[in-house]
Amino acid sequence: MLWGYLTALLASHLLRWMHPYDSAPRADERAISLRAVAHSRELPRPIRLAWIDHPTDFADAARPPVLLVHGSPGDNDEVAALAERLSARHRTLAPDLPGFGGSSRDVPDFSVAAHARYLLQLLDSLHIAQVHLVGFSMGGGVVLQLQQLAPARVRSITMLSAIGAQEYELLGDYHLNHGIHGLQLAGLWLLREAVPHFGWMDDAVLSVAYARNFFDTDQRPLRGILERYAGPMLILQGEHDPLVAPAVAREHARLVPQAELQMDQGDHFTAFMRPDAVAAAITVFLDRVDAGTAPVRATADPARIARAAEPFDPRTIPKIEGIALVVVMLLLALATLVSEDLTCIATGLMIARGTLGFLPGTIACFVGIFGGDMLVFLAGRSFGRAVLERAPVRWFLSPDAVTWGSQWVTRKGAALVFVTRLLPGTRLPTYFAAGMLRTSFRKFAAYFFAACVVWTPFLVGISAAFGEVVQRILGAFTRHATLYLSITGLVLFLLLKLFIPLTTWRGRRLLLSRWRRLSRWEFWPRWLFYPPVVLYILWLGLKHRSVTLFTAVNPAIPGGGFVGESKAQILAGLSGSPDRVAPWELIPAALAPAERLRRALTFRSLRAPEWPLVLKPDIGERGSGVSLCQSETEVERYLERAAGDTIVQSYAPGAEFGVFYLRRPGAARGEIFSITDKRFLSLTGDGTRTLEELILADDRAVCMAPFHLRQHTSRLGWIPEAGETIPLVKLGTHCLGATFLDGGWVRTPELEAAIDQLSQGFRGFWFGRYDIRTMDITAFQAGRDFRVVELNGATAEATSIYDPANTLSSAYRTLRQQWRLCFEIAAANVARGAVPTPLRELWRLVRRHRDAIRSH
Repeated sequence: MLWGYLTALLASHLLRWMHPYDSAPRADERAISLRAVAHSRELPRPIRLAWIDHPTDFADAARPPVLLVHGSPGDNDEVAALAERLSARHRTLAPDLPGFGGSSRDVPDFSVAAHARYLLQLLDSLHIAQVHLVGFSMGGGVVLQLQQLAPARVRSITMLSAIGAQEYELLGDYHLNHGIHGLQLAGLWLLREAVPHFGWMDDAVLSVAYARNFFDTDQRPLRGILERYAGPMLILQGEHDPLVAPAVAREHARLVPQAELQMDQGDHFTAFMRPDAVAAAITVFLDRVDAGTAPVRATADPARIARAAEPFDPRTIPKIEGIALVVVMLLLALATLVSEDLTCIATGLMIARGTLGFLPGTIACFVGIFGGDMLVFLAGRSFGRAVLERAPVRWFLSPDAVTWGSQWVTRKGAALVFVTRLLPGTRLPTYFAAGMLRTSFRKFAAYFFAACVVWTPFLVGISAAFGEVVQRILGAFTRHATLYLSITGLVLFLLLKLFIPLTTWRGRRLLLSRWRRLSRWEFWPRWLFYPPVVLYILWLGLKHRSVTLFTAVNPAIPGGGFVGESKAQILAGLSGSPDRVAPWELIPAALAPAERLRRALTFRSLRAPEWPLVLKPDIGERGSGVSLCQSETEVERYLERAAGDTIVQSYAPGAEFGVFYLRRPGAARGEIFSITDKRFLSLTGDGTRTLEELILADDRAVCMAPFHLRQHTSRLGWIPEAGETIPLVKLGTHCLGATFLDGGWVRTPELEAAIDQLSQGFRGFWFGRYDIRTMDITAFQAGRDFRVVELNGATAEATSIYDPANTLSSAYRTLRQQWRLCFEIAAANVARGAVPTPLRELWRLVRRHRDAIRSH
């Protein structure tokens, strides 16, 4: 079935590529080539614009033409009958806006502002000095933008069932509306691109062009344009318009005190259902404008001018009804698929504003939430774990999260649905796991229904109540009501994310975990910690007149060990001291899967007789992709996933230290720059608490609780015996949970001599950090009984900086000293004939490294 769909989709895209859809002007249309518009810029790219031109033999040449602008979705055909009737007394131009009708469909910008610039180009090309503008529906935004661009060229404006003031559009706020239009655009684009239709949808009424028209448009400036407009204006509106509320026309008439407002009993489609009546009203108005008797702002009623200066009153926003209500409810239901809580909050704020009733808003959210939960449950039941490895599911749902959800379902049963309502972030993995475990469909559907019945009205209601309180308190600041309500929504959202977790011990510990990772610099992400170090490296590069000079610090290692180096090549460089290096072997990715497995198991039987067996990528960083395999099955699974060359290495037990070594060229001996004492965190059971509770209760483990919970997902519900030791970490990597302490206490002359002897046996190595395991620390201090498991070059850190006792400034001071020595050693190597890696080659290594990391 899947292959059939993919084949049909490929055939559909191939057909559309061979025969791309592009409309052509109709026989009654003229066409002209204009410059493409993107935002406020005109581009050299040509765009075709088609339009109807209705000149008459008896028209008065002194009368300015009428420029009639259609709405969206649509083209000039929807106003063609009106254009024909207006042409009895005026030359009438009715263009197809770019993206629609016979005009070019592929344009960079579909906004009303861009469309206004296209129309201005058309007027320039036709040498038309002044026009009467008539904007229907979305075209109202176009004519207002055109008036702002060229006010001297606009004789009058007619707003025909036209949009304008942002506050009456959908949710009343640009950002919320923009989000809804974005969802609409994404849905229509996905429908067009992911459904095999062989071109049938390329000219659909509800097209991507229509969605782009709304998504690209910013209605916020329109209120200001209306407030500043000083010329004649006619506003025609139906009292039963389901798409543009009659209140919009009344607000426009208030903002433009000279405007003539004519309301009738029609709806949004009066323009082409009753073109004679509409044309008659517009013609009478245009006659008065041309005769100079139509009112302008300077001659408007002073009382109306005073009303125009008053701030916007949110109480004038009517409740959404009719078709618009159905559309909004559908959009809210779809929005819950993105964020249930945010959608409920937004719905509550709409209710507080009076634009949406409580019952329809709650029903929309309920349908979306219940439907979305059931879809997740059914996805788990239908596809199970197979879908977890495929995009887009793997972007949002990890196998570890589902395993955790499975355990929770097993322990708590279907009743946990009520709990997940209070814990955002737990719903998706739990419901997917419930479906995957073949839990009773009827039982879970009943629990979903009951939970939604309780949760949805509560969240919508509390958001509406808070929104109403804020709106009442800040009634004096009605001009900023939308801003204040948006802030209220944000506060409510933060309360959900912070207050609810604070009500449970688990939630409080996880919040503590997040706080410690933010407040303790040793847990900072690399993008936050490293910028000062990078700037210092760049300064050293300028000082030494070579940005890549540091790559010559270890001539024996490509790029000096900066990035993309082969671990196997480095370990091979230490082959002169085999007793000092943990046994290893490289398994090439080019080998057949069976041969790779055979080599790994042969290595284990000959050189690593005891489990675990260490497998890691030949190119990697910070423990990425490293696995301690406890069985042949785990080795086989690892090799099946490994995309690149793999190192198999015997496990070296004992304590681990990071020994940073450097030697200046010409010096007889090197020195140890720093030593890191790597501690593997472990917990002790008490016979009553689960492993999850022990992790969250431990003062150190809680700092990296998300990592530890993921690593031990399958055992979180296990209750260790009293006094039982549970190792949480087996790898000496800080980002994988190990604690790094200053290990200077193990430094001895004997250890320094042993490390120097090992290093000098690796010709071309001068600077880097050894990761070393030892079973006897006293013997280690004497320079005996240790195993090197890895050696890193130029980008190795003196990881002792991560000792919690160190300050951030001392860490930066150590790294600056490390990099200064790196450049000095590299400069000395260059003086002896070494060549730094060219920037292009270094970039190639970076790309190679990045690809290798992605494949882990």
